[in-house]
Amino acid sequence: MALIVQKFGGTSVGDVDRIRNVARRVVACQEEGHQVVVCVSAMAGETNSLDALARAICDDASPEPREFDALVSTGEQKTIALLAMAIQQMGHPARSFTGAQMGMETDSSHTRARILSIDTDRLRSFLERGFVCVIAGFQGVDAEGSITTLGRGGSDTSAVAVAAALGADVCEIYTDVDGVYTADPRVAEDARKLSKISFEEMLELASLGAKVLQTRSVKFAMRYGVPIHVRSSFVSDEGTWIVPEEDVMERLVVSGVTCNANEAKIRVGHVPDQPGIAARLFTPLGEAGIVVDMIVQNFASDGTTDMTFTVPRADYRRALEIAERVGGELNSASVEGDDSIAKVSIVGLGMKDHAGVATKMFDVLARENINIQMISTSEIKISVVIDEAFADGAVKALHEALVRESA
Repeated sequence: MALIVQKFGGTSVGDVDRIRNVARRVVACQEEGHQVVVCVSAMAGETNSLDALARAICDDASPEPREFDALVSTGEQKTIALLAMAIQQMGHPARSFTGAQMGMETDSSHTRARILSIDTDRLRSFLERGFVCVIAGFQGVDAEGSITTLGRGGSDTSAVAVAAALGADVCEIYTDVDGVYTADPRVAEDARKLSKISFEEMLELASLGAKVLQTRSVKFAMRYGVPIHVRSSFVSDEGTWIVPEEDVMERLVVSGVTCNANEAKIRVGHVPDQPGIAARLFTPLGEAGIVVDMIVQNFASDGTTDMTFTVPRADYRRALEIAERVGGELNSASVEGDDSIAKVSIVGLGMKDHAGVATKMFDVLARENINIQMISTSEIKISVVIDEAFADGAVKALHEALVRESA
Protein backbone atom coordinates (compact mmCIF):
# COMPACT_ATOMS: atom_id res chain seq x y z
CA MET A 1 0.00 0.00 0.00
CA ALA A 2 1.32 3.40 -0.98
CA LEU A 3 0.44 6.90 0.17
CA ILE A 4 -0.28 8.96 -2.93
CA VAL A 5 -0.96 12.70 -3.23
CA GLN A 6 -2.82 13.65 -6.39
CA LYS A 7 -3.22 17.20 -7.65
CA PHE A 8 -5.82 18.26 -10.20
CA GLY A 9 -5.75 21.71 -11.78
CA GLY A 10 -8.59 24.01 -12.76
CA THR A 11 -9.10 22.51 -16.22
CA SER A 12 -9.37 19.03 -14.71
CA VAL A 13 -12.24 20.15 -12.42
CA GLY A 14 -13.76 22.66 -14.84
CA ASP A 15 -17.34 21.34 -14.65
CA VAL A 16 -19.48 18.69 -12.97
CA ASP A 17 -18.61 15.98 -15.50
CA ARG A 18 -14.89 16.59 -15.06
CA ILE A 19 -15.20 16.58 -11.27
CA ARG A 20 -16.93 13.19 -11.55
CA ASN A 21 -14.11 11.99 -13.79
CA VAL A 22 -11.59 13.04 -11.14
CA ALA A 23 -13.65 11.23 -8.51
CA ARG A 24 -13.53 8.03 -10.58
CA ARG A 25 -9.73 8.24 -10.86
CA VAL A 26 -9.37 8.87 -7.13
CA VAL A 27 -11.67 5.98 -6.20
CA ALA A 28 -9.86 3.64 -8.61
CA CYS A 29 -6.58 4.51 -6.90
CA GLN A 30 -8.02 3.86 -3.45
CA GLU A 31 -9.55 0.57 -4.59
CA GLU A 32 -6.04 -0.56 -5.53
CA GLY A 33 -5.27 -0.38 -1.81
CA HIS A 34 -3.62 3.04 -1.62
CA GLN A 35 -4.18 5.91 0.79
CA VAL A 36 -5.10 9.00 -1.24
CA VAL A 37 -4.89 12.73 -0.61
CA VAL A 38 -6.31 14.89 -3.40
CA CYS A 39 -5.30 18.54 -3.79
CA VAL A 40 -7.47 20.61 -6.13
CA SER A 41 -7.47 24.06 -7.66
CA ALA A 42 -10.48 26.28 -8.25
CA MET A 43 -12.61 25.42 -11.28
CA ALA A 44 -11.23 26.88 -14.52
CA GLY A 45 -11.95 30.61 -14.70
CA GLU A 46 -13.16 30.86 -11.10
CA THR A 47 -10.14 32.74 -9.73
CA ASN A 48 -10.25 35.20 -12.62
CA SER A 49 -13.96 35.83 -11.97
CA LEU A 50 -13.34 36.48 -8.28
CA ASP A 51 -10.43 38.78 -9.17
CA ALA A 52 -12.71 40.72 -11.53
CA LEU A 53 -15.31 41.11 -8.78
CA ALA A 54 -12.70 42.48 -6.40
CA ARG A 55 -11.45 45.00 -8.93
CA ALA A 56 -14.99 46.06 -9.79
CA ILE A 57 -15.83 46.76 -6.16
CA CYS A 58 -12.54 48.65 -5.79
CA ASP A 59 -13.04 50.67 -9.01
CA ASP A 60 -10.10 48.87 -10.65
CA ALA A 61 -7.73 49.74 -7.80
CA SER A 62 -5.72 46.96 -6.18
CA PRO A 63 -7.83 45.30 -3.45
CA GLU A 64 -6.59 45.17 0.14
CA PRO A 65 -4.47 41.98 0.19
CA ARG A 66 -5.99 40.30 3.25
CA GLU A 67 -9.55 40.62 1.99
CA PHE A 68 -8.49 39.65 -1.52
CA ASP A 69 -7.07 36.38 -0.15
CA ALA A 70 -10.30 35.78 1.78
CA LEU A 71 -12.22 36.19 -1.46
CA VAL A 72 -10.15 34.20 -3.96
CA SER A 73 -9.65 31.27 -1.58
CA THR A 74 -13.37 30.51 -1.88
CA GLY A 75 -12.75 29.08 -5.36
CA GLU A 76 -10.87 26.09 -3.98
CA GLN A 77 -13.39 25.66 -1.17
CA LYS A 78 -16.14 25.17 -3.73
CA THR A 79 -14.10 22.52 -5.55
CA ILE A 80 -13.14 20.48 -2.49
CA ALA A 81 -16.75 20.25 -1.34
CA LEU A 82 -18.01 19.19 -4.78
CA LEU A 83 -15.26 16.59 -5.23
CA ALA A 84 -15.85 15.16 -1.75
CA MET A 85 -19.55 14.87 -2.59
CA ALA A 86 -18.76 13.12 -5.88
CA ILE A 87 -16.52 10.57 -4.13
CA GLN A 88 -19.19 9.98 -1.49
CA GLN A 89 -21.77 9.39 -4.24
CA MET A 90 -19.55 6.55 -5.45
CA GLY A 91 -19.77 4.89 -2.04
CA HIS A 92 -16.38 5.92 -0.65
CA PRO A 93 -15.79 8.05 2.46
CA ALA A 94 -14.26 11.46 1.75
CA ARG A 95 -13.64 14.59 3.79
CA SER A 96 -12.80 18.07 2.50
CA PHE A 97 -10.25 20.33 4.20
CA THR A 98 -9.48 23.99 3.69
CA GLY A 99 -5.90 25.12 4.12
CA ALA A 100 -6.59 26.09 7.72
CA GLN A 101 -8.42 22.83 8.50
CA MET A 102 -5.57 20.70 7.20
CA GLY A 103 -2.99 22.62 9.24
CA MET A 104 -1.05 24.53 6.55
CA GLU A 105 0.55 27.48 8.34
CA THR A 106 2.10 30.26 6.28
CA ASP A 107 3.63 33.65 6.85
CA SER A 108 1.45 36.75 6.50
CA SER A 109 2.57 37.81 3.02
CA HIS A 110 -0.90 37.94 1.52
CA THR A 111 -1.26 36.89 -2.15
CA ARG A 112 2.28 35.42 -2.11
CA ALA A 113 2.54 33.61 1.23
CA ARG A 114 5.29 31.12 2.07
CA ILE A 115 4.60 27.82 3.79
CA LEU A 116 6.07 27.60 7.31
CA SER A 117 4.77 24.24 8.54
CA ILE A 118 2.10 21.61 7.98
CA ASP A 119 0.43 19.77 10.87
CA THR A 120 -0.56 16.46 9.28
CA ASP A 121 -2.24 14.89 12.33
CA ARG A 122 -5.81 15.44 11.08
CA LEU A 123 -5.03 14.17 7.61
CA ARG A 124 -3.31 11.05 8.97
CA SER A 125 -6.24 10.38 11.28
CA PHE A 126 -8.73 10.38 8.41
CA LEU A 127 -6.44 8.42 6.10
CA GLU A 128 -6.08 5.68 8.71
CA ARG A 129 -9.90 5.46 8.91
CA GLY A 130 -10.14 4.88 5.16
CA PHE A 131 -11.14 8.36 4.04
CA VAL A 132 -10.00 10.13 0.90
CA CYS A 133 -8.73 13.52 2.06
CA VAL A 134 -9.67 16.31 -0.36
CA ILE A 135 -7.59 19.42 0.35
CA ALA A 136 -7.72 22.95 -1.00
CA GLY A 137 -4.62 23.96 -2.88
CA PHE A 138 -3.26 27.51 -3.09
CA GLN A 139 -4.19 28.50 0.47
CA GLY A 140 -3.15 28.39 4.10
CA VAL A 141 -3.56 30.35 7.31
CA ASP A 142 -1.16 32.65 9.17
CA ALA A 143 -0.47 32.88 12.91
CA GLU A 144 -3.35 35.33 13.36
CA GLY A 145 -5.85 33.00 11.71
CA SER A 146 -6.11 35.01 8.50
CA ILE A 147 -6.53 33.14 5.22
CA THR A 148 -3.50 33.45 2.94
CA THR A 149 -2.83 32.40 -0.64
CA LEU A 150 0.40 31.19 -2.22
CA GLY A 151 0.20 33.01 -5.56
CA ARG A 152 -0.85 31.77 -8.99
CA GLY A 153 0.02 28.13 -9.50
CA GLY A 154 0.19 27.66 -5.75
CA SER A 155 -1.82 24.44 -5.81
CA ASP A 156 1.22 22.64 -7.23
CA THR A 157 3.23 23.87 -4.25
CA SER A 158 0.47 22.87 -1.81
CA ALA A 159 0.38 19.34 -3.21
CA VAL A 160 4.13 18.77 -3.13
CA ALA A 161 4.45 20.32 0.35
CA VAL A 162 1.74 18.03 1.72
CA ALA A 163 3.38 15.04 0.02
CA ALA A 164 6.66 15.96 1.69
CA ALA A 165 5.05 16.44 5.11
CA LEU A 166 3.21 13.11 4.89
CA GLY A 167 6.21 11.24 3.49
CA ALA A 168 4.13 10.25 0.45
CA ASP A 169 5.50 7.75 -2.05
CA VAL A 170 4.69 10.01 -4.99
CA CYS A 171 2.97 13.27 -5.85
CA GLU A 172 0.95 12.92 -9.06
CA ILE A 173 0.29 16.20 -10.88
CA TYR A 174 -2.68 15.79 -13.22
CA THR A 175 -3.04 18.41 -15.90
CA ASP A 176 -4.30 18.92 -19.46
CA VAL A 177 -1.01 17.67 -20.96
CA ASP A 178 0.30 14.13 -20.66
CA GLY A 179 3.81 14.93 -19.48
CA VAL A 180 6.84 17.13 -19.94
CA TYR A 181 7.90 17.63 -23.55
CA THR A 182 11.21 18.63 -25.09
CA ALA A 183 9.46 21.78 -26.37
CA ASP A 184 5.95 23.14 -26.70
CA PRO A 185 4.34 20.67 -29.17
CA ARG A 186 2.25 23.53 -30.55
CA VAL A 187 5.48 25.22 -31.68
CA ALA A 188 7.84 22.31 -32.38
CA GLU A 189 5.83 19.58 -34.05
CA ASP A 190 8.52 16.96 -33.43
CA ALA A 191 8.66 17.59 -29.68
CA ARG A 192 8.56 14.36 -27.70
CA LYS A 193 7.48 13.43 -24.21
CA LEU A 194 10.25 12.69 -21.74
CA SER A 195 9.88 9.57 -19.59
CA LYS A 196 12.08 11.06 -16.85
CA ILE A 197 13.66 14.43 -16.15
CA SER A 198 15.77 15.58 -13.20
CA PHE A 199 14.63 18.04 -10.56
CA GLU A 200 17.38 20.41 -11.68
CA GLU A 201 16.29 20.37 -15.32
CA MET A 202 12.62 20.76 -14.44
CA LEU A 203 13.40 23.66 -12.13
CA GLU A 204 15.22 25.45 -14.94
CA LEU A 205 12.45 24.73 -17.44
CA ALA A 206 9.75 25.91 -15.03
CA SER A 207 11.59 29.14 -14.24
CA LEU A 208 12.26 29.77 -17.94
CA GLY A 209 8.68 29.65 -19.15
CA ALA A 210 7.52 26.02 -19.25
CA LYS A 211 4.00 26.06 -17.82
CA VAL A 212 3.74 22.43 -16.68
CA LEU A 213 4.74 23.03 -13.04
CA GLN A 214 5.12 25.99 -10.73
CA THR A 215 8.75 26.71 -9.82
CA ARG A 216 8.22 26.60 -6.05
CA SER A 217 6.69 23.13 -6.25
CA VAL A 218 9.79 21.77 -7.98
CA LYS A 219 12.01 23.37 -5.32
CA PHE A 220 9.98 21.65 -2.60
CA ALA A 221 10.20 18.30 -4.37
CA MET A 222 13.94 18.60 -4.87
CA ARG A 223 14.55 19.68 -1.27
CA TYR A 224 12.52 16.86 0.27
CA GLY A 225 13.09 14.18 -2.37
CA VAL A 226 9.45 13.83 -3.42
CA PRO A 227 9.09 12.05 -6.80
CA ILE A 228 6.62 13.88 -9.05
CA HIS A 229 4.65 12.16 -11.79
CA VAL A 230 3.15 14.61 -14.33
CA ARG A 231 0.14 12.95 -16.00
CA SER A 232 -2.94 13.73 -18.06
CA SER A 233 -6.31 14.03 -16.33
CA PHE A 234 -8.03 12.59 -19.39
CA VAL A 235 -5.99 9.50 -20.36
CA SER A 236 -4.34 6.77 -18.28
CA ASP A 237 -0.97 6.76 -20.06
CA GLU A 238 2.30 7.00 -18.16
CA GLY A 239 3.48 10.60 -17.95
CA THR A 240 6.84 12.11 -17.02
CA TRP A 241 8.64 11.33 -13.77
CA ILE A 242 10.61 14.15 -12.11
CA VAL A 243 13.30 12.53 -10.01
CA PRO A 244 16.82 13.07 -8.60
CA GLU A 245 19.60 13.40 -11.17
CA GLU A 246 21.08 9.99 -10.36
CA ASP A 247 17.77 8.31 -11.31
CA VAL A 248 17.80 9.74 -14.85
CA MET A 249 19.31 7.11 -17.12
CA GLU A 250 18.87 9.03 -20.38
CA ARG A 251 21.12 12.09 -19.97
CA LEU A 252 20.40 14.14 -23.06
CA VAL A 253 22.81 16.92 -23.92
CA VAL A 254 19.78 19.18 -24.36
CA SER A 255 16.55 17.95 -22.78
CA GLY A 256 14.34 20.87 -23.67
CA VAL A 257 13.86 24.21 -25.39
CA THR A 258 11.55 26.74 -23.80
CA CYS A 259 10.39 30.29 -24.41
CA ASN A 260 9.21 33.02 -22.05
CA ALA A 261 7.53 35.90 -23.84
CA ASN A 262 6.38 37.58 -20.63
CA GLU A 263 9.50 39.68 -20.07
CA ALA A 264 10.62 43.20 -20.88
CA LYS A 265 14.03 44.87 -21.15
CA ILE A 266 15.22 48.19 -19.72
CA ARG A 267 18.50 49.95 -20.46
CA VAL A 268 19.93 52.75 -18.30
CA GLY A 269 22.70 54.35 -20.34
CA HIS A 270 25.88 56.24 -19.49
CA VAL A 271 25.82 56.24 -15.70
CA PRO A 272 29.04 56.71 -13.69
CA ASP A 273 31.30 53.65 -13.63
CA GLN A 274 31.92 53.57 -9.89
CA PRO A 275 31.08 51.46 -6.83
CA GLY A 276 27.47 51.60 -5.61
CA ILE A 277 25.81 52.48 -8.89
CA ALA A 278 24.23 49.04 -9.35
CA ALA A 279 22.88 49.16 -5.79
CA ARG A 280 21.41 52.62 -6.42
CA LEU A 281 19.50 51.23 -9.39
CA PHE A 282 18.40 47.79 -8.22
CA THR A 283 17.58 48.54 -4.56
CA PRO A 284 14.41 50.53 -5.32
CA LEU A 285 13.33 47.87 -7.81
CA GLY A 286 13.66 45.22 -5.11
CA GLU A 287 11.80 47.41 -2.60
CA ALA A 288 8.96 47.68 -5.12
CA GLY A 289 8.76 43.87 -5.27
CA ILE A 290 10.01 43.72 -8.87
CA VAL A 291 12.09 40.65 -9.67
CA VAL A 292 15.06 41.40 -11.93
CA ASP A 293 16.19 38.49 -14.05
CA MET A 294 19.08 38.97 -16.48
CA ILE A 295 21.59 41.82 -16.02
CA VAL A 296 24.25 42.97 -18.46
CA GLN A 297 26.73 45.77 -17.73
CA ASN A 298 28.74 47.36 -20.56
CA PHE A 299 31.72 49.60 -19.90
CA ALA A 300 32.74 52.63 -21.96
CA SER A 301 36.12 54.31 -22.25
CA ASP A 302 34.79 57.62 -20.93
CA GLY A 303 34.23 56.34 -17.37
CA THR A 304 30.56 55.50 -17.81
CA THR A 305 28.65 52.24 -18.01
CA ASP A 306 25.34 50.98 -19.38
CA MET A 307 23.03 48.76 -17.29
CA THR A 308 20.57 46.52 -19.14
CA PHE A 309 18.21 44.19 -17.30
CA THR A 310 14.99 42.24 -17.75
CA VAL A 311 11.85 42.20 -15.60
CA PRO A 312 8.45 40.47 -15.84
CA ARG A 313 6.34 42.20 -18.46
CA ALA A 314 3.57 42.77 -15.91
CA ASP A 315 6.02 44.96 -13.94
CA TYR A 316 7.45 46.75 -16.97
CA ARG A 317 5.72 50.13 -16.53
CA ARG A 318 6.53 50.38 -12.82
CA ALA A 319 10.11 49.27 -13.41
CA LEU A 320 10.56 51.80 -16.21
CA GLU A 321 9.26 54.62 -14.01
CA ILE A 322 11.71 53.67 -11.26
CA ALA A 323 14.59 53.37 -13.75
CA GLU A 324 13.79 56.80 -15.19
CA ARG A 325 13.72 58.35 -11.73
CA VAL A 326 16.99 56.73 -10.62
CA GLY A 327 18.55 57.39 -14.02
CA GLY A 328 17.80 61.08 -13.60
CA GLU A 329 19.45 61.06 -10.18
CA LEU A 330 22.53 59.44 -11.74
CA ASN A 331 22.62 61.84 -14.70
CA SER A 332 21.95 59.02 -17.15
CA ALA A 333 22.05 60.08 -20.78
CA SER A 334 19.12 57.81 -21.64
CA VAL A 335 16.66 55.29 -20.21
CA GLU A 336 15.07 53.01 -22.77
CA GLY A 337 12.56 50.18 -22.51
CA ASP A 338 11.40 47.37 -24.76
CA ASP A 339 8.43 45.13 -23.94
CA SER A 340 8.54 43.13 -27.17
CA ILE A 341 11.29 40.66 -26.26
CA ALA A 342 11.34 36.93 -25.55
CA LYS A 343 13.77 34.74 -23.64
CA VAL A 344 14.56 31.47 -25.40
CA SER A 345 16.49 28.84 -23.44
CA ILE A 346 17.99 25.38 -23.80
CA VAL A 347 18.31 23.09 -20.78
CA GLY A 348 20.08 19.78 -20.29
CA LEU A 349 22.12 17.81 -17.75
CA GLY A 350 24.43 16.68 -20.55
CA MET A 351 25.62 20.26 -21.05
CA LYS A 352 27.77 19.81 -17.94
CA ASP A 353 30.27 17.67 -19.81
CA HIS A 354 29.72 18.55 -23.48
CA ALA A 355 31.73 21.43 -24.96
CA GLY A 356 30.51 23.58 -27.82
CA VAL A 357 26.79 23.60 -27.02
CA ALA A 358 26.69 27.41 -26.73
CA THR A 359 28.57 27.79 -30.01
CA LYS A 360 26.10 25.54 -31.78
CA MET A 361 23.16 27.44 -30.30
CA PHE A 362 24.56 30.75 -31.53
CA ASP A 363 25.30 29.28 -34.97
CA VAL A 364 21.70 28.07 -35.30
CA LEU A 365 20.31 31.49 -34.42
CA ALA A 366 22.74 33.16 -36.81
CA ARG A 367 21.59 30.91 -39.66
CA GLU A 368 18.02 31.94 -38.90
CA ASN A 369 19.12 35.60 -38.97
CA ILE A 370 18.01 36.08 -35.34
CA ASN A 371 19.92 38.71 -33.40
CA ILE A 372 20.90 37.97 -29.79
CA GLN A 373 20.39 40.91 -27.43
CA MET A 374 21.44 39.36 -24.09
CA ILE A 375 22.95 36.06 -22.93
CA SER A 376 22.76 34.25 -19.58
CA THR A 377 24.22 30.85 -18.70
CA SER A 378 24.37 28.32 -15.90
CA GLU A 379 25.83 24.82 -15.68
CA ILE A 380 22.80 23.24 -17.38
CA LYS A 381 21.16 26.20 -19.12
CA ILE A 382 21.79 28.85 -21.80
CA SER A 383 19.28 31.68 -22.28
CA VAL A 384 19.19 34.39 -24.91
CA VAL A 385 16.98 37.44 -25.26
CA ILE A 386 15.70 38.03 -28.78
CA ASP A 387 12.94 39.95 -30.53
CA GLU A 388 9.60 38.37 -29.64
CA ALA A 389 8.64 38.14 -33.33
CA PHE A 390 11.33 35.48 -33.86
CA ALA A 391 10.57 33.38 -30.76
CA ASP A 392 8.69 30.50 -32.38
CA GLY A 393 11.21 30.24 -35.21
CA ALA A 394 14.06 30.14 -32.70
CA VAL A 395 12.40 27.36 -30.67
CA LYS A 396 11.77 25.25 -33.78
CA ALA A 397 15.31 25.67 -35.12
CA LEU A 398 17.00 25.02 -31.77
CA HIS A 399 14.85 21.98 -31.08
CA GLU A 400 15.62 20.46 -34.46
CA ALA A 401 19.36 21.15 -34.23
CA LEU A 402 20.05 20.44 -30.56
CA VAL A 403 17.33 18.24 -29.03
CA ARG A 404 16.65 15.85 -31.90
CA GLU A 405 20.38 15.42 -32.47
CA SER A 406 21.07 14.58 -28.82
CA ALA A 407 18.16 12.13 -28.57
